[in-house]
Parts: sequence; C-alpha cells; structure tokens
Amino acid sequence: IEAGWTFGIPDPIMGVTVLAAGTSIPDALSSLFVARQGLGDMALSSSIGSNIFDVGFGLPIPWLLYIALKGPLGHGNDFVVINSPTLWMSVLALLGMVLLTVKLIDHWQWTLDPWVGIPMFIFYFIFIAIAIVFEYEPWNNDA
Repeated sequence: IEAGWTFGIPDPIMGVTVLAAGTSIPDALSSLFVARQGLGDMALSSSIGSNIFDVGFGLPIPWLLYIALKGPLGHGNDFVVINSPTLWMSVLALLGMVLLTVKLIDHWQWTLDPWVGIPMFIFYFIFIAIAIVFEYEPWNNDA
C-alpha cells in the first residue's frame, strides 16, 4: 500500500490490482487443484463464491465488530470514508464481467477448456483499464 502512495497510485487502483491479487492467489491455487481432479464445478463455484463471501461476510463482520466494541460510526471524526466516486462503475463492470463469464462458459457448453482462459484474461484487463480510466477521469480538467 505504501508503494502505491509513493508512486501516486490511487487506493482503488491498488485495491483492484495488487491487493486483489494478493487475496486471490490462494483461491486460484485451490481452484487449480480441484480442477485438476476433474471437479470443474467446484473450481468455478469456489472462485465466484469466495468473492460473494468477501462482500457478504468479509466486509460487514469487521464493521459490526467495530460498532460492538467502539460504538456506532460517525461520531466526531470516528468514521470511515470511502474515497472513490467511481466505485459504482467498478461494481457495474464487475457484474458485467460475471455475466460475460457465464455466457462464455455457456458458449463452451459448460466445460472448462484452456481456450476459456484467454477471454477471461481479456475480460480482466478490460476491467482494469476501465477502472484506471474512471479513477483518473481524463475528461475532468479539474483533476
């Protein structure tokens, strides 16, 4: 994270690249192991399920624990600011990527083939490009 601050990389960009890769590598390895055992359903479900778990459990539990231990957020300077006006775009792009992934796998008749991976990499790099463009807002001269 400090490297991002040093090089002037915005927090949301660090989040969708470096931090996301750091938390996803164990998921990718577990998916690889089960896929090699012929359990493609489990590999795919694990990758989607881990992200749903992160959003539905990994985010609210720390917030609830904080509230339980220190009281409600927002009293004085005791609150967390999400400083990403383009977060909505990342969420919409992520949902679009999930839909494209489902369509892609459907196109391959629900089989995981090495050729399925190439479009998935392309989807990822498109998502990163969109996130970077929206974060830097080149159309906004005030930035």
